[in-house]
Amino acid sequence: MSAEQTLFQRCDSKCELCSSDSHLNILPVQPDSDGSAEKSVMICDTCKGQIEQADTTDANHWRCLNDSMWSQVPAVQVMAWRQLKQLSDSGESWANDLLDMLYLEEDVKAWAEAMESDDADDDSEPTFDSNGAILKAGDTVTLIKDLDVKGAGFTAKRGTAVRNISLTSNPEHIEGRVNGTRIVLLTCFLKKTN
Repeated sequence: MSAEQTLFQRCDSKCELCSSDSHLNILPVQPDSDGSAEKSVMICDTCKGQIEQADTTDANHWRCLNDSMWSQVPAVQVMAWRQLKQLSDSGESWANDLLDMLYLEEDVKAWAEAMESDDADDDSEPTFDSNGAILKAGDTVTLIKDLDVKGAGFTAKRGTAVRNISLTSNPEHIEGRVNGTRIVLLTCFLKKTN
């Protein structure tokens, strides 16, 4: 059976990201794509167009990832993670909430993140924790001091882990979720967790 036949059978003739059943295409999932069904996804023209031209992204179209991110197919998980990451980075809080829920096996997460290093802007100033370690989006950090969270009415306790952080345009700030609330934290009060 060819890769195309395998993909059509796997996806039940529907887009693996949004479930549309019109104009399906095979999309090799880079950088590991070898042309096999395991390293590809079957997607519709709408999804393909928005993936290939990020400036045409319609955030509401991607709310479908709420369902497809739970796929058992690693290539679909990778594409869902990448789209959610892009939407989260552009300020879509619902996409960040889904990213917080999404669990990927280590090898699948490495595959998903492999494209990030190629796309990263080298002219942006790096973000450092209190010990001088470079912080990247998606890292986990620990608070090194109790912090009063103004407006939220609680104190973020020392030792609290903040997972899946987002970087901001200011290298002295990161965004993360503490006690279910998304807040901005000063990097001088954070320590990167390995």
